[in-house]
Amino acid sequence: MESQSETTQIVSALKLPVLKTGDYDLWRMRMEQYLAHTDYVLWEVIVNGDAPAISSASAGTEGLIPPKTAEQKLARKNELKAKSTLLLAIPDEHLLKFHGIKDAKTLWEAIKARFGGNKESKKMQKTILKQQYENFAASRSKGLDKTYDRFQKLISQLEIHGEVISQEDANLKLLRSLPSAWNNIALIMRNKSDLDTLSK
Repeated sequence: MESQSETTQIVSALKLPVLKTGDYDLWRMRMEQYLAHTDYVLWEVIVNGDAPAISSASAGTEGLIPPKTAEQKLARKNELKAKSTLLLAIPDEHLLKFHGIKDAKTLWEAIKARFGGNKESKKMQKTILKQQYENFAASRSKGLDKTYDRFQKLISQLEIHGEVISQEDANLKLLRSLPSAWNNIALIMRNKSDLDTLSK
């Protein structure tokens, strides 16, 4: 059984996933897992929002009324922490666009709108990924491990976009993409009867 200090070390060792242009869907999944693992309350604040900010309008100026109850203080703390966590995950060049957003839920939706793409861009990205899959070829200069990792990432991206590739098709595609030096091994593997169940 893990001690409290071991658990704390594991959580503190987790790195905040930073958004990279073109990797929104993977980042979104990683961010959800990161927040669910480190502080689930923050994920709930982002998805559901928190208690609305109490504002007052006096003499034409709007200001926030400081939280008074312990519940309001905790809600404000969680809101600020959730927003700060999202802002830390945004690349520096995009930070100014999002910094002025007032709450974490709105910030999450703005990040999705900016980086998640619309239906047309997702359709185009899916088409590009399918073409990359069809044209996939192993590099002579890179090892089999790196080739396999690149291939698996491509399949994962296709699955995120709703394109399901059977294990057998993926295995055949990978074997066909290997350099000619691997032809004998690829031929043996292609003729195996359990090609549809072979993985890693």
